[in-house]
Formats: sequence, C-alpha cells, structure tokens
Amino acid sequence: MVRRGGLRKRDPGTRESILEAARHVLAQDGKEGLSVAQVANLAKINRGTAYQYFQTRDQLIAATTAWVSEKMYRAAFGDAGITSTGTVSSENVEKVLSGLCSFAMENSELGRIWLYELLAAKRPTQDKFWRYYKEIMARFAGTEFAQHDIDVEVHSVLVLAGMFLWPVWIRAQARTAHERQEMSARFTREMLRLALYGNLRPDMFPELHVRFSERSF
Repeated sequence: MVRRGGLRKRDPGTRESILEAARHVLAQDGKEGLSVAQVANLAKINRGTAYQYFQTRDQLIAATTAWVSEKMYRAAFGDAGITSTGTVSSENVEKVLSGLCSFAMENSELGRIWLYELLAAKRPTQDKFWRYYKEIMARFAGTEFAQHDIDVEVHSVLVLAGMFLWPVWIRAQARTAHERQEMSARFTREMLRLALYGNLRPDMFPELHVRFSERSF
C-alpha cells in the first residue's frame, strides 16, 4: 500500500491475526457487531495498522468468507477422491456430505454468514467452494449415476441452506454434547437419503440402497 513515506510492506502474519480476530467477532456477534476498530483491538494491534490491510468492514467480511470457502472446500473435497469426470462412489458421496455437516456444526455462525454473502453475491462463481461444488454437481448430473434433469443450482442451494440452518435447531434443542452429536448424525443420514432417492440413481448405488431399505443405517 502506498503511503506518504513510500511503500510499506504488508506482513502476512499481521493480516492473519486481523482475520482471526474478525472471524471471532463474526462468529460471536454476527456482521452487525463487526468493525475494523473492534477487530484491531481484539488482535492487539494499532487501529491504523488494521486499516492498512482492510479499509472497510465489507473488506473484512469478504476476506473472512473467502477463508470459510477454503475451509469448506478442504472439508468436503480434500480427500474425497472425486474424479474429474464427476463420477462418485457411495463412499465418496458419504464423505462429502459428512465433511460438510461436520464443518457446519463446528462453524455454524461463520457458515451462515458465508451462505448469506454467497446468496447476495452478483458473481457467486468467484467463491472457490461454490464454483467447485456446482461444477462437480453439473458434471455428475451428466453421468449415468444421476437422475435425469437435475436442476443443479436449486439442488446446491437447498443442500447448503440445510447444512447451515440445522445447527441452529440443534443449538436450541440439544442440551448435551451427546445430543448434539446424535442430531448431527441424524442430519447426515437424512441428507444421504435425500441424495440417494433424489439426485442419485439407487440402482447405481446398491450399497446405500441396501443400508436404507434394511433400516440398518
């Protein structure tokens, strides 16, 4: 950034400290409670230094949602083994849904902020997770493993909305860690069932079909 005294090199460590503080504030107080000054105070840095990295609250929110997108990408696809053709196995379908559910449970507030920012974005494909998720869904929809005429955009939004709203219900209804874990498992199970009998062809995923038809899952 150019200043009166010339160029000042930005420190990646300072930037990360600011973003870490911003994530904490967003998770605790939401967008309404976020300000650059408050984040600077929490990060224990000079307010002027914070403004060198992020001049506005919107910039802080954008950087934080980009961080959430990257974490979601890793949680869902980091080791799922999805091929470039979009063909997936029963195991991979379950890994993706389980990874997303776990992330949503651990980052419910940040996840909802990410979702709202995505839904309001004029160019949502700039978001890494959304771009890859929708691309994978589109590829999959064109294979023999998928039901015909899947509306990829509608399906993707519905799945992600459910992912980040269910933790709100859990927080209100579950009193113990065990109850929260069980409700999270219930959600993963039903999302898998919806996938199997919604956009997947059950005959192409016999292992999943047997698990649900025998009520063993």
